[in-house]
Amino acid sequence: MSRDGKILSTLAGLAMIAALAMIAANALTNRGRRASADANVDAGASVVAAGKLAPDFTLTGLDGKPHSLAALRGKIVFLNLWATWCPPCRGEMPSIQALYRNFQNNNDFVVLAVSEDADVKPVPGYVKDNHLGFPVLLDPRNVVGEAYDVSGLPESFVIGRDGRIVAHHVGPYDWASADMRDALNDLIKAKG
Repeated sequence: MSRDGKILSTLAGLAMIAALAMIAANALTNRGRRASADANVDAGASVVAAGKLAPDFTLTGLDGKPHSLAALRGKIVFLNLWATWCPPCRGEMPSIQALYRNFQNNNDFVVLAVSEDADVKPVPGYVKDNHLGFPVLLDPRNVVGEAYDVSGLPESFVIGRDGRIVAHHVGPYDWASADMRDALNDLIKAKG
């Protein structure tokens, strides 16, 4: 990666970390308050930005079981959309696995990877070969990608306990960095 690319990547990461920290601080400040506008949020909106309700979905995982975003309400969810044919996605996977390892014993945090592969045959082999431990869900019809208005892969979302999007990042990122771990720990601790 070029020097300018590294600088831009670092700035993007710092912006995401700052956003997570602000959300966590706001959650601590507003502990006990609930948003009353949930019924007015259009979960099917074409633009899914920070603060919007994350569209619900139910997909089958590689484990053969259905996984629903709504069932995870009350937890912090790291949602990554990716594909086996996508080099940046494959490059990002080790950092997502490291993130998962860092938080796998924390019941308040969940990692979900949604494969947008139209042909799901290579997905189980890729997951096994790369020793990925987090749940991988299959979305061959791009249902989640469309609901979240995904513009490119990989694309990641951090979803708060209330089901709202806290952060959104397009492109690969080092999710296992110390700064990201600290920001996510702050968000997890902000039980409000």
